[in-house]
Amino acid sequence: MTIERTSRTRRDFFRDAATGFALAGAMGLDARAQDAPTVPKTDMSRVVLVRHADAVDAEGKPNGEVLAQMLDDAVVALFDVEESMTAFKQLFKPGDIVGIKTNVWRFLRTPVALEEALKMRVAEAGVAVEKIAIDDRGVRGNPIFQNATALVNARPMRTHHWSGVGSLIKNYIMFDEKPYTWHKDGCADLAGVWELPAVKGKTRLCVLVMLTPLFHGKGPHHFQASYTWPYKGLIVGTDPVAVDATGLRILVAKRRAHFGEDQPFAVSPKHIQVAQDKFRLGNADPDRIELKTLGWKGDLLLG
Repeated sequence: MTIERTSRTRRDFFRDAATGFALAGAMGLDARAQDAPTVPKTDMSRVVLVRHADAVDAEGKPNGEVLAQMLDDAVVALFDVEESMTAFKQLFKPGDIVGIKTNVWRFLRTPVALEEALKMRVAEAGVAVEKIAIDDRGVRGNPIFQNATALVNARPMRTHHWSGVGSLIKNYIMFDEKPYTWHKDGCADLAGVWELPAVKGKTRLCVLVMLTPLFHGKGPHHFQASYTWPYKGLIVGTDPVAVDATGLRILVAKRRAHFGEDQPFAVSPKHIQVAQDKFRLGNADPDRIELKTLGWKGDLLLG
């Protein structure tokens, strides 16, 4: 196991994220975001990046057994416990009603095998199967989500036409009956979705799927397999901002490697930093994230 504590500043990170993508100018932060109190530096967020060489096959198909083991390994490291079930029993109680919010975008969806693994672990923690649901676009009409006491957020990382990247913060947009209203200013205020009554304070676990991320896109629904690669990872944490920031860091490094230079996103993914600075949802700055890396080390893209 490797534990990484980066010493890079947030300006270093967002400068590297894209040319002109520095915090207060090209990121387009408004005065409220710039002047808002930040999370104290003593308040660290732990994030676990777990990878496995056999997580997907040559065609990108996920290996369900390996994914389940990766999930278990990640929560063990996240909570410093001996067995994964100890962690899941800390996260979920028998009386909980649990919604597992995934993403069904047809080109790069949350793997069914991961959905099943999450549901199984929640059930093994003592939650009745009939009180667990997996959904995406139908969450507002799903009685489990309507009455949920706990949520799991699990989706793949990809570039996104309106928000720069689509990741955990954005994944809750379907809890609003008018999700398109969050698209203004490059979706800068996406973290506001997390203040909706159906969501606020309920998220117990976040899983950002980095099996075959999409690192470049050209339009609203663009997908091109050549802009994906077998990273074979999951990023797991309880802080969605820290998990998203770590995923963004990897996408930025992949774009640099692919294009041979820093390549700006079509839309700045500034909503991740705004989630920290304005909404105080979690930690975006690398020096506030304790990153643990587990498993396969090939091309980590964390430099």
